Amino acid sequence: MKFKNPETGAVEEIPALAPLWVLLFGFFYFAFKGIWNHVLGGVLFAIVTAGLSWLIYPFFAYDILRKHYLERGWTEVAEEA
Repeated sequence: MKFKNPETGAVEEIPALAPLWVLLFGFFYFAFKGIWNHVLGGVLFAIVTAGLSWLIYPFFAYDILRKHYLERGWTEVAEEA
């Protein structure tokens, strides 16, 4: 899944292994991507659930990343075959 910034022309791709990176690094992956509301949410959920949220967050990684780009005005680019 690729996204293009209409102002700068920059293209970012959500890697196929994004859920794996979230599983391995948890909220640190979202910090690396600059998605600070999920960094804070990830920390709070990890504390409240004694770390179990770390196993649930990867299932939502694509949706979180996609929403992050779309909310900032990026447009989804069709995949080339």
